[in-house]
Amino acid sequence: MKKIAILFTLYLFFSLQLDAAQFTVCGTCEIASIKEAISISEAHDTIYVKGGIYAEYDILIDKPLTLIGHDFPEIDGELKSTVLTIASDSVWFEGFIIKNVATSYVEDYAGIRVTKSRDFTLINNKLLNTFFAIMLEASNHGLVENNEVIGAAVDQINSGNGIHLWHCNNIKIINNHVTKHRDGIYFEFVDDSEIIGNYSHGNLRYGLHFMFSNRDTYKGNTFEKNGAGVAVMFSKFIYMYDNVFKDNWGRSSYGLLLKEIYDGELIGNTFERNTIAINAEGSNRIEIKGNNFIGNGWGIRVLGACFNNNINGNNFMYNSFDVAYSGHMNDNSFDGNYWSDYTGYDLDRDGIGDVPFRPVKLFTYVVNQVPESIIMIRSLFVYLIDFSEKVSPVFTPDKLVDAQPYMTPFE
Repeated sequence: MKKIAILFTLYLFFSLQLDAAQFTVCGTCEIASIKEAISISEAHDTIYVKGGIYAEYDILIDKPLTLIGHDFPEIDGELKSTVLTIASDSVWFEGFIIKNVATSYVEDYAGIRVTKSRDFTLINNKLLNTFFAIMLEASNHGLVENNEVIGAAVDQINSGNGIHLWHCNNIKIINNHVTKHRDGIYFEFVDDSEIIGNYSHGNLRYGLHFMFSNRDTYKGNTFEKNGAGVAVMFSKFIYMYDNVFKDNWGRSSYGLLLKEIYDGELIGNTFERNTIAINAEGSNRIEIKGNNFIGNGWGIRVLGACFNNNINGNNFMYNSFDVAYSGHMNDNSFDGNYWSDYTGYDLDRDGIGDVPFRPVKLFTYVVNQVPESIIMIRSLFVYLIDFSEKVSPVFTPDKLVDAQPYMTPFE
């Protein structure tokens, strides 16, 4: 029976391929409109679109189709509406430029909108001057890969997100370049999905904004020069590997915001030159290992309600403040890190300092209360109060100590 089922499936597949038709669209072809080609096509047909400018909008794909652009044909929405809506399973869309999407305060106009679909592929496209660029809603098992998403956002009120997902699962967002939007990538109620190898920079609010989404992985991405790097909120089982959070500066900016996060991993990432590398609140049971914190204002700032987190095997180098706490209690492990501010010794030469290191400076409490006092950070007075607190801690958490500080950085 199993062999018969396989043979029947193969028969159906090859029958569909034999029956599938191909259409060509171009300015001098018999079919000069993408909408016309879609309307006359049948399920599983292929539509080839040659280079040129196609002034079309509100294009609807409501059947399984493959659309492939040659020489990057431009679909110009003329600032009137959404350009393309996919409302069918098994749609492949590749090799187009989509530009000039309408802006609205009541409608979420998009360059490409995918709604209630599955098994779709959006690959090798360019989206220019869009409100929302790519919007996925209530869709599953899709791929968004190698797209260039360049907006023209000036302020948050008048802009949408680059790649926006809502109520989706099993989506792969891979190797896209996203810039000049409100949020570069936005996840809300998105489960079992992956964000891999993307470059999100120059966005007004977040490089990645992540809420109410579980069992997701983001790996090998770069979030640079955004209003803030990444916000991960109200989620669990989030895995963050080998990402770069860089040059996210501002009065309330950070590389990574963790808020109400449970049971995650943050491994092998680089936080470089951010106002705050990690800002954590209400986040528990997270493994923070093998990360580099280099030249940030704050390395890790804990605002409260963070328990059972392991911060081990990281490099803290040349940050103004390696660790900051808003309270006086600590239930997290900080053992086995490298601290560039460590001045202890290693008499037995095992690579581990013989004197424990207290990474929280008393001056961080002063700065939290009076931000303007930061101008005194390199003064002799600040050095003296920090030194006295290390010798006899009164204001800083007495249990927040690295008992095994490494003498040299980890590779």
